[in-house]
Amino acid sequence: MKLRAKRVEEIELNLISLVDVVLLLVIFFMLSTTFVQDSRLRIVLPEASSANAPHAVSPIVVSISAQGSYRINDRALVNNERATLSAALRQVAGESRRGTVTIRADARSSHQSVVTAMDVAARLGFTQVDIATVSQSAQE
Repeated sequence: MKLRAKRVEEIELNLISLVDVVLLLVIFFMLSTTFVQDSRLRIVLPEASSANAPHAVSPIVVSISAQGSYRINDRALVNNERATLSAALRQVAGESRRGTVTIRADARSSHQSVVTAMDVAARLGFTQVDIATVSQSAQE
């Protein structure tokens, strides 16, 4: 009896169809993607000359301690309630809402205290709210 050895067939992977599919996906994504950067803000700053500068209104400084207590123009408030802060801001500002409210918060103060101060200023009608920072060169 004569036994023949079986021929071992080499396994061949046909990658041509895989390459075609990947190429079609790349072309699809390239054509459907927009390359416009919508995240950029386009701001046109207003121009002013020194002759037309409006009269300066004294800024209002709201200081927030690490414990969350408020001070307005270095005067401590009775408590840390939103209504107390609102009444104190209204009293200091009077009828004018054109002034700048500067918030000086301790680095360890809670985020909620800062947001509360900003919210109270916005509800009273202030449109210019600044947050004071210290530059690193001043700390060294």
